[in-house]
Amino acid sequence: MSNSKKPVYGGQAVVEGVMFGGKHHYVTAIRRNDRSIEYFHLRRKPNPALSFYKKIPFIRGIISIIEASANGSKHLNFSSERYGIDPKDDATIKEKEVSKLSMYLGVAAIGVISFLFGKFIFTLVPVFLAVLTKPIFPTHFEQNLVEGFFKLLLLLSYIYFVSFTPLIKRVFQYHGAEHKVINTFESGKELTIENVQEQSRLHYRCGSSFILFTVIVGVFVYMLVPIDPLWLRVVDRLALIPVVLGIAFEVLQLTNKIRNIPVFKYLGLPGLWLQLLTTKEPNDDQVEVAILSFTELLKMERSTEEDNESEEIV
Repeated sequence: MSNSKKPVYGGQAVVEGVMFGGKHHYVTAIRRNDRSIEYFHLRRKPNPALSFYKKIPFIRGIISIIEASANGSKHLNFSSERYGIDPKDDATIKEKEVSKLSMYLGVAAIGVISFLFGKFIFTLVPVFLAVLTKPIFPTHFEQNLVEGFFKLLLLLSYIYFVSFTPLIKRVFQYHGAEHKVINTFESGKELTIENVQEQSRLHYRCGSSFILFTVIVGVFVYMLVPIDPLWLRVVDRLALIPVVLGIAFEVLQLTNKIRNIPVFKYLGLPGLWLQLLTTKEPNDDQVEVAILSFTELLKMERSTEEDNESEEIV
């Protein structure tokens, strides 16, 4: 059963590696400290309820974000744990060791909670900073613009300063490698190190673009609700987080669909500019890891599709 529509793949940088996700599987490849490659495979579990909600505009974005946060944390946890272990000690290490916190909440739940906590911080801190400027910018319109400015400033400052840490810098390089591999695949070129390195490290469908769109969308959404008193402003901001996320997700999808249309392609430029901070040019070794991860995913996806076709024929 052939499908003329090219499948869409996503990815995420992890510690010393890259995760890619397809219709049926997630695969992470990392380069361990002895330079060997180790894979982590995770099968997508069918969920009819989630599949239904992911077809509904605005709601599908929230579901996708929660799902990505939960799944991504599993792969990030794998990469951070396995990279730090000397491969010579693998045989003596227990198959699975988890902290008490992980035992109670689970790695996936921790990922979702971390995302929500970060979203609350980046949503509320700009509110209080904007309130301090009320004597200078008293109107509803001005306060929303100032709040958006502080939110953008906080976001850019955070990304800029953490990018100087050696670990995050390498993660950002793997992020660039992930984008380069996806761009190579979508251009129809062979996945070689040379071809991948020729590609841009930026991509319209990146989660970094999504984060920026939440800031922009938030400015417009918050124009519709009051800013006084302060407690109501805080409550409104928290209550509207799902609305902002849902709209921002649709904007991200739209800019990706129309990126090849003259004029409209510029709508996605702010997200690409942010990726200049969240991605770095990878070296050949990092690109190799990204290629191996994506190739492994394609192999598993192809195998599952063939199995499904065999079942349909029977």
